Amino acid sequence: MNFLKDIISSAIGFFIAILITSVLFFISIAGITTFFSLENDSYGQISEKSILNLDLNYPIVENPPSFDKFQKSFGLIDNSIDLNIILKSIEIAKNNDNIKGISINPGMIDAGWAQTKTIRDELLEFKETGKFIYSFSDFYSQKGYYLASVSDSIFINKLGSVEFKGLSSQVLYYKDFQEKYGFKMEVVRNGKYKSAVEPYLQNRMSQENKNQLKSIIDNYWDIISSEISLSRNITIEKLNSIAQNLKASSSNSAINLNLIDDNLYRNKYLSKLKEALGMDSLVKLNKVRPEKLVGLSPSLIKETRDLIAVIYAQGPILYGEGGESYIGQDIFLESINECIEDERIKAIVLRVNSPGGSAITSDILWNSIEMAKLKKPVVVSMGDMAASGGYYISCNANKIVANPFTLTGSIGVFGILPNINEFSESIGINAENVKTHKNANGYSIFEKISPGYRTSLQEGIQQVYSTFKTKVSKGRNIPINEVEEISQGRVWSGIMALENGLVDQLGDLSDALNIAAELSEIKEFNTIEYPIVDPNLENLLGIDLPLGNIDINKIEKISPVIKDLLIFFDKSIINNLRFQTQLPFSIKIE
Repeated sequence: MNFLKDIISSAIGFFIAILITSVLFFISIAGITTFFSLENDSYGQISEKSILNLDLNYPIVENPPSFDKFQKSFGLIDNSIDLNIILKSIEIAKNNDNIKGISINPGMIDAGWAQTKTIRDELLEFKETGKFIYSFSDFYSQKGYYLASVSDSIFINKLGSVEFKGLSSQVLYYKDFQEKYGFKMEVVRNGKYKSAVEPYLQNRMSQENKNQLKSIIDNYWDIISSEISLSRNITIEKLNSIAQNLKASSSNSAINLNLIDDNLYRNKYLSKLKEALGMDSLVKLNKVRPEKLVGLSPSLIKETRDLIAVIYAQGPILYGEGGESYIGQDIFLESINECIEDERIKAIVLRVNSPGGSAITSDILWNSIEMAKLKKPVVVSMGDMAASGGYYISCNANKIVANPFTLTGSIGVFGILPNINEFSESIGINAENVKTHKNANGYSIFEKISPGYRTSLQEGIQQVYSTFKTKVSKGRNIPINEVEEISQGRVWSGIMALENGLVDQLGDLSDALNIAAELSEIKEFNTIEYPIVDPNLENLLGIDLPLGNIDINKIEKISPVIKDLLIFFDKSIINNLRFQTQLPFSIKIE
């Protein structure tokens, strides 16, 4: 039997070794190819009368993991599109004489509002060249239509529909669920707007939470409706009437309301593109993918040594190593230190897209940015969200740039711990303790939280909250009493954050890079991206080793009820949740 086990183990080991060797070989070949392509003066040609084809019906990501292409080729992960590739391809198309227009299919775009606006703004700049943009989709989500509205002409399938309904944000409340099944969350919070924990405490949304969510979605809708109004020459009053009464449900209705230009089948749409290009209907249409267009263009400015580092801080903030989809102190500090020590790097741009998380990790990251500022400028570029811990690590930057749709602020702290005391008793489990001191047992999920432990938790939260406000006051040069007025866990849009001094200006990553160049007094620069995550078998194959551990990166794919109430029994997660500076779990604007 042992002999058989040895044979099987050897075979498995041999297979894994061959797999890793093959992967590294192909990666090396890809790297060599990329190197020589960058050194070659000929970057390939785009045929005359070409269009850039943007199919945006895939998840749009920023700084995707290094081995996504390998995993996609084996079907280990779903297809996705790099936001930077999209933006770069539009910029290249703007200046390429052979690209005459852009065709977009944004119908069910899978991106945040800030990402969507960034793409839309880039398309607006493209239109300034006089080139055309056409849009076609079988149906348009509200976000997809917002993006499509930038087009010169918008087309839809004859039986398609347009979702145009206004905005909403839904919050699930678990108080009755907890009482019925005995699963509870012990909560201590600071800040009346800290709605991240509200669903565990009550069955109805508080007026404070209603106020903050209503102000945010109203602010979003003002931007969306005004920009559609300008692009489609429809009054805001008419747009509100369309949304209020769902008047654009059918393609014919959408055409009559001037939301859509025509309904047709895809083959007729292709004929429209050929007509716009001045091509014969029998000639094949040359559509260029964004990856190809970017791949055929130089990615570096030659003979330019100056660099600006872009450090991506994406995902929840957790105590630990960190990675490409969550923020931990180890990899982040390593990235910051490399940027400080590299003399070619003249400035740092921190690209933040995070709802926050662990308070102590946020503070460690804040301190590393404080150290970096002693050597070179640090500019923050906020994505879809940079709230709570995400704002904590941003507040001391030299400059902060936010998108109008960025969710930010949420300056507040809470503690949350799972408790199954009632459930365990109902199934016959009783926890007994022997201890030297009355609070020696600390916290147990099988017992009600003790008054002593709750008091210590409250003291810790108060200290974190006070520290958070002080650092915002210092970093943003706002009196502490004014910080209190805009704190208490309240969430703001980018426009609101600009009005109350939490950010310096509105813009995107490109704007932050230009500010960083200005602060470091350089004119031309190349960029280098961090974090650089070392390859290993786990991130090559997209699997988790050893099996059985909770994968933080995949928590967002779990049902929100199950996620919020059941994942916390992993000890490492409980430790991360003890003091939280985190955006409310439930803010999703649709």
